[in-house]
Amino acid sequence: MRTRFPPSPTGALHLGGARTALFNWLFARNLGGELVFRLEDTDRKRSKEEYTQSIIQAMDWLGMSYDDGPYYQTKRFDRYRQAIDQLLAEGKAYWCHCTPEEVDAKREQAKKEGKKPMYDSTCREKNLGPAPGAVVRFKSPKSGQTVFKDLVKGVISWDNKELDDLVILRSDGTPTYHLAVVVDDIDMKVSHVIRGDDHVANTPRQILLFEALGAPLPQFGHVPMILGPDKTRLSKRHGATSVMEYKTQGFLPEAMVNMLARLGWSHGDQEIFSVEELIKYFGLEHVGKSAAVFDMDKLIHINAHYIQNSDDAYLIELVQPFLADLGIEMDEAKNRILAMALPHLKPRAKTLVELADAASPYLVDMPEMDAKAAKKFMKAQNAPILEKVRELVVTHGANNMEAMEHAFHELAEEMELKLGKVAQPTRVALTGRTFSPGIFEVMDILGQDSTLKRLDRALELCNQA
Repeated sequence: MRTRFPPSPTGALHLGGARTALFNWLFARNLGGELVFRLEDTDRKRSKEEYTQSIIQAMDWLGMSYDDGPYYQTKRFDRYRQAIDQLLAEGKAYWCHCTPEEVDAKREQAKKEGKKPMYDSTCREKNLGPAPGAVVRFKSPKSGQTVFKDLVKGVISWDNKELDDLVILRSDGTPTYHLAVVVDDIDMKVSHVIRGDDHVANTPRQILLFEALGAPLPQFGHVPMILGPDKTRLSKRHGATSVMEYKTQGFLPEAMVNMLARLGWSHGDQEIFSVEELIKYFGLEHVGKSAAVFDMDKLIHINAHYIQNSDDAYLIELVQPFLADLGIEMDEAKNRILAMALPHLKPRAKTLVELADAASPYLVDMPEMDAKAAKKFMKAQNAPILEKVRELVVTHGANNMEAMEHAFHELAEEMELKLGKVAQPTRVALTGRTFSPGIFEVMDILGQDSTLKRLDRALELCNQA
């Protein structure tokens, strides 16, 4: 059992392509089969090595390994020409000398006559040979139906009279998509073709080519397209479409895989899946026929789940590039501080970007203070509160959370203030912002010296106000 993932390296791997790759990978892993990876790079003007590498990087990030390949179509032109020569020799293809302008005119004429705009097979029985500007066309059957059982959509039938004689060799000597794909699938022994349902119309043409080349047919499964929440085709306005953009936005690969798997596939009411569960449960019989809807809010929810439930050591590794973006270079001491902070930061973070931002006050010598927070809390009337807090830290120690909490309550009573009136100026003094984990956890993470140092800075600001 062999599936394949054949992207065109004309751009980065987008969500639709990644979902197709994942479905093929899960299907192969579920059945103990293999995944073939090939690059359909015959569009020489738009295909670039940088896109090939970005696709491979995206697959690596998502954890999708392939068993065979990568194959490049541009390195297989001799094989395609061999297949075309076979079809010509067997009378299943022919040379066509009609110019592109003549073909366009024939299609326009068909339109005027209320017919389907298609080539009229002018050269089909002329027994022409190669010539400058000539193409090779496949002799499509003029009657009957091409019928196949789609693994997702069920039985699909196509009237052969709706199919014109397909070009399989261009005038520049390069093979067309349909011919190359079929020859690849034959040579690579692909047993299952799983792809987006925008390819449904291609399948009858390719089935006829398989049959003409005397090859067994693979099974076909066409998965639903992906729409945005407004039920229009997924585009930039719905969020990033390149998979690696989601990595830079702070999404975990596990969350992306989970989200992609749920785009058109389900297993009961379960929403969160480990990779092992996806492999165990995945099957095309549970892929829906209607379009799948990508919901950014759901992805954020899933990502938050994975952040909250991930091992701290793993998160420390993942968040380092995002801390580097903030100018924070990690070392062993900072890693220890981050490990202390993570249990308090994870419940609030939805992305690694948010996690890095929340962790940053603990990993710098002195955090930058938010201007609005400073204006509101770093003022003369809060200086006595912060003086008292400093005395409590000296007396009880920043790492004695139980004693500090008790002392804070006593201080609030003594000063006839609500606890928040004591805690909030202290929070801004220690973190530079108005939100953070519990103030006693903050002190514990920062430690005695850093806590006192930050309180001293805050007292200076209050006294200058």
